[in-house]
Amino acid sequence: MMSMGGSKRRMASKGLGGVLKQQRARIYIIKRCVVMLLCWHE
Repeated sequence: MMSMGGSKRRMASKGLGGVLKQQRARIYIIKRCVVMLLCWHE
């Protein structure tokens, strides 16, 4: 069980980095879409 906890911690640290990158990418894409929609309406 101790070794499993260690592996989970390693996975979590790598996973968090990937999640942060995904969130940044999603926010960037959403911002671009909002800007395009606003420009379209105007």
